[in-house]
Amino acid sequence: MPDLKPTLFMVEPTHYEVSYVINPWMQPGAWHEDPARHLREAAAASATLKQALTEAGADVLSIPGAPGLPDMVFPANAAVVLNRRAIVARFACAERRGEEAHFLKAFQDFKARGLIDEVTQYPEGVFQEGAGDAIWDDTRQHFWAGYGQRTVKASLKITENFFDVPLVPLELVSPRFYHLDTCFLVLSGGEVLYYPPAFSDEGHQTIAAVAGRENVLEARDEDAAGFCVNAVNFGREIIMARPPQRLKAELEERGYRVHAVDLDPFILSGGGAYCMTLRLNRQSAAMALEEAAE
Repeated sequence: MPDLKPTLFMVEPTHYEVSYVINPWMQPGAWHEDPARHLREAAAASATLKQALTEAGADVLSIPGAPGLPDMVFPANAAVVLNRRAIVARFACAERRGEEAHFLKAFQDFKARGLIDEVTQYPEGVFQEGAGDAIWDDTRQHFWAGYGQRTVKASLKITENFFDVPLVPLELVSPRFYHLDTCFLVLSGGEVLYYPPAFSDEGHQTIAAVAGRENVLEARDEDAAGFCVNAVNFGREIIMARPPQRLKAELEERGYRVHAVDLDPFILSGGGAYCMTLRLNRQSAAMALEEAAE
């Protein structure tokens, strides 16, 4: 299946700050030591990420953030998107629920522009936090779906039925890894990079069985703490927070080009490159064949 040029959605960090704690990484105290400097650094880091994505071959669409909703800069949690259809998230944490209306409007605007054909939302009270907990595997043509921290298990069947594609559930067992994208990266060559302590024993077995042990790469503590697993991959390009040289070399040996970006201002809130983006034009093989036949 030929690769589409990726179209990625980002949110400008104008209103970004670390002002509350909803995960163990968040450091409002560190942020408020010098908020003006941190905001400048966040703006620079976001611009650098956008430039890296563009230079790697993606189109990037950005919208403004909203006052009082600092975590809008992590639109991976906005929705699950596949085949021009989107389900907008329901957030588990009260601090982020105000984002839902803004993301719903953004997707309605994307629909009006012809980027998306259908927009709906998870039922009220059925928490599901977007592509952060529903990662598409283009090699195997299914979603890997995280649950147990923010996303509830009841949402999985809704996702599976709406998109009419298989879904492989993975329970997350550590509060430090509250979304699947913080500890699990699917690569275009079929490899999976994951951080074992974030998963149950059953999850380890599932990953090995479905991906094949030869395709499983284990991230180390330093990789996970640096949000390197929370990376964007399309084709042979990987855009990630600055990785240890060992991990960079391992990925390059497998034929990937690693673009390292300083995302420290966003790691203060528990997010990396994947969290800061959402792909809008991801497509299944079946849909690509259908479109090719038209």
